[in-house]
Amino acid sequence: MYELLGICLALAVLLTINTAASIFVAAGWRFFEAPLRKKSARVRADILFAMRACPPTIAMISVGFFLIPSYVGYEPYSTNEVVSKKLAALAILSTGGVLFAVWRGLRSWFATRSLLREWLAVADQITLAGVSIPAYRIPHSFPIIAVVGTIRPRLFVAEQVQSTLSDEELIAAIAHERGHLTARDNLKRSLLRVCRDVLMIVPCGRALDRAWADSAEAAADEYAAQQSSETALDLASALIGIARMVPTGKRTRLPAAAFILGDDTTGVRARVKRLIALAGARPPKASAFVSHFGSIVLVVLLAALIFTLTCTHALASLHSAVERVVQLLA
Repeated sequence: MYELLGICLALAVLLTINTAASIFVAAGWRFFEAPLRKKSARVRADILFAMRACPPTIAMISVGFFLIPSYVGYEPYSTNEVVSKKLAALAILSTGGVLFAVWRGLRSWFATRSLLREWLAVADQITLAGVSIPAYRIPHSFPIIAVVGTIRPRLFVAEQVQSTLSDEELIAAIAHERGHLTARDNLKRSLLRVCRDVLMIVPCGRALDRAWADSAEAAADEYAAQQSSETALDLASALIGIARMVPTGKRTRLPAAAFILGDDTTGVRARVKRLIALAGARPPKASAFVSHFGSIVLVVLLAALIFTLTCTHALASLHSAVERVVQLLA
């Protein structure tokens, strides 16, 4: 019973904290949405990613560094407590959420591998200026120019794109994709798919995901525009040309991939207007706000570990609080 009770408690707390943090983030997005519009696209994308990844991160840190140590340290092995129906229901619901997240991650990984095999089977490797990753030309009905993959990304360009765009437009489009590579947007996109939780059942949660995707595309445009005003205009021209090649009524969904038109081709007009504005203004500088989410998490983990090893009184108090919650659920 000791092990079963500990597992059920961990799962229930994981679900509870993740849900509470998700609701808090959803409410916070309403508050921050307007001020964020005044920030650069890179800053918006970084903040939005941090907001989306925070709920499950906070939940896992809370369980791994606080709940489990307090339970192992202060719960007697010969406990008489039992797993109540309410606690079991929370644990089952949490287990379903964890398994669903794992399934989403595996599905995205297998879909990406399948897509890579399909495209590589008909691809010709090419050399493109300014591209440090493997680049391939493929025959495709859709005007593909995309970076596919997270750990070992590859650039794919459809034949009609390479033959239709001018050299300057192609270089600008590649600069856009390089912006995605620099920001590790494919990895972030994969993580966000795994992190989808209670936020996705409320309208503002879905809006948060769309806002990150739009900001990531705008940030890659800004990255290309940093090269020069001419590059910004060439990218605007390339977007128009690629949008015109899209077959009527057809859309494409790429797993773990950064497609130059983004997830929604209807936003091309706004992006073109912004690129023209960037070309006529002072070239934007690289964002001072660099995504340090991984570093922040590492610092928090280290602080949590130090707390766990030194603050035994706090862990004892936490265990007492958990005991009261178990009694309420009985």
